[in-house]
Amino acid sequence: MRRRSFLAAAAGASAGALVHTRFGPETLRALEAAGRQAGSRGPEELARDEGYWGEIQNAFSVSRSIINLNNGGVCPSPRMVTEAFVRYTWQQEEAPVYTMWQILQPQKEHVRQRLAGMFGCDAEEVALVRNTSEAMEILLLGLDLQSGDEVLTTTQDYGRMLTTLRQRVRREGIELKFIQIPTPAETDEEIVEGFRGAITDRTRIILMSHQINLTGQILPVKAVCDMARERGVEVMVDGAHSFAQFDFRHEDIGCDYFGTSLHKWLLAPKGTGMLFVKKEKIPQIWPLMPAPERMDDDIRKFEEIGTHPAANFVACGEAITFHDTVGAKRKEARLRYLKDTWAERLSSLPGAELHTSLNPKMSCAIGNINLTSVDPAAFRDYLWDRHHIIVVSILHDEFQGLRITPNLYTTMEELDYFCNVFEDVARNGLPKSA
Repeated sequence: MRRRSFLAAAAGASAGALVHTRFGPETLRALEAAGRQAGSRGPEELARDEGYWGEIQNAFSVSRSIINLNNGGVCPSPRMVTEAFVRYTWQQEEAPVYTMWQILQPQKEHVRQRLAGMFGCDAEEVALVRNTSEAMEILLLGLDLQSGDEVLTTTQDYGRMLTTLRQRVRREGIELKFIQIPTPAETDEEIVEGFRGAITDRTRIILMSHQINLTGQILPVKAVCDMARERGVEVMVDGAHSFAQFDFRHEDIGCDYFGTSLHKWLLAPKGTGMLFVKKEKIPQIWPLMPAPERMDDDIRKFEEIGTHPAANFVACGEAITFHDTVGAKRKEARLRYLKDTWAERLSSLPGAELHTSLNPKMSCAIGNINLTSVDPAAFRDYLWDRHHIIVVSILHDEFQGLRITPNLYTTMEELDYFCNVFEDVARNGLPKSA
């Protein structure tokens, strides 16, 4: 399809969707009805049912004049979540010293309980924070470390976390140690053995991503945690992308600490995140902003940041309800199906390098692909300038490529259009003016 024809069709589809978009309880009733129609079909079979997923797509207010394949940074919320956030914000503004602190703030406790239920932990182990960076910096800056203590991580860990640790290296003389992992890794053993071989008597902490943001590689957290525990080493897990993207609970990973952003795959309001700390380890972590001594063993000490809004956190309840109504396993299967659709089609092209495993244990929604004949940054710019397709170019010391992340609202027509453009560039290169 030509871009103009595609965008015209997309605009018409979007207008129709807006007319029929269901809000709030009507959205949930529509999703529940679609679920009943799905019958006994398993998640993998249902992942291919475009009629069923059309109901979910209609729950979003995204622009269909843009093909957003960058859901790795932040995701749009379903309309029912945004409307709840706006409703709570207006309530918050009625008389903030009362409506925000006395009415909305206490409602965060129910959100805490529901998040704990999703993660499979005690509510007294869950802090509500603003994002993964805040959660992980609470941990990385709050743990007592001495000069010479080692923190072990990978060369593909998230940049902000590495910056945090490098500040401790400069300031306190701790040592930061790296291992490399294959791109992609196809077995758990090669990753576990990499960590095992790098542990020394001075290793205090392993920092690892549950899912690497650069490629979508899922790491074997449980196996690493079991191995590290035998050596007396704690494990901090950056779960920025894993939480609510694929289905798991704390018992499935067994880590000591975990941080995530709720505005990513849970589709919650922007500026919401979650920190998990095992109850017995809460006293040993200092909060970013000082809390009174009486809060030493209280998970809420990590929320002591001064005045901040409550509306965005309370609206996380609607995001959890949307997630639960769609179903965690159905959502995971659909996201993996979308990734596999483009990855399988494009990885066979001449010059294409897929940096993401197609093993369902090793990846889900996120993928990274490189076209060796084209500069990734120039390719990214061309996709946006000529086709209004949003992707991310990844330039790492060990690999480069485009990160592609569709979401539940992504249609197969949009994914097909992206693949057509990619194939055209693979055959003919970028236009001279691009």
